[in-house]
Amino acid sequence: MTPDDLVLLRRARDAMDRDYAKPLDVPALARVALMSPGHFSRSFRAAFGETPYSYLMTRRMERAKALLRRGDLTVTEVCFEVGCSSLGSFSSRFTELVGESPSAYRARSHDEGAAIPACFAKIFTRPVRNGEAGPSPAP
Repeated sequence: MTPDDLVLLRRARDAMDRDYAKPLDVPALARVALMSPGHFSRSFRAAFGETPYSYLMTRRMERAKALLRRGDLTVTEVCFEVGCSSLGSFSSRFTELVGESPSAYRARSHDEGAAIPACFAKIFTRPVRNGEAGPSPAP
C-alpha cells in the first residue's frame, strides 16, 4: 500500500467520522477514496484492521452511548439520530459492542464518569469491536 493510498483511505475514514449519521455504504465511501468498492474494502481493512462497515458502526455506537448517557432522548430517537434505520439492528449491534442493551445502558447511572474530561471519557467508553464486550455491569 502506498502513502497516497493511505491518504485516500484517511479521507474516507474522515468522511465516516464526520458524516456517521448519513446513509453511507461502501460504494459511496469508495468514491470518496477514488477506488473501486472491492479495492477500497480490502485496502481499508489492511490499513485499519477492520472493515469500513465495522468502523462506521463503532462511530455510531460511540455517539449513541453519549446520547444515551445524556438521557433526554429515547432509545428509538438515539437509533435514528446516529444514522441507523432499524431499531432491532441498532439494539443488537449496541448490545454486541457494549455488552448491555441500549435501554439498560441508558437506565443505569453514569455519574462515575462525570469528573473525567471528555477526551479521556471517549477513550474509556469506546465500544469494543468484534464482539469482545465483557460482562454487563451489575445494576
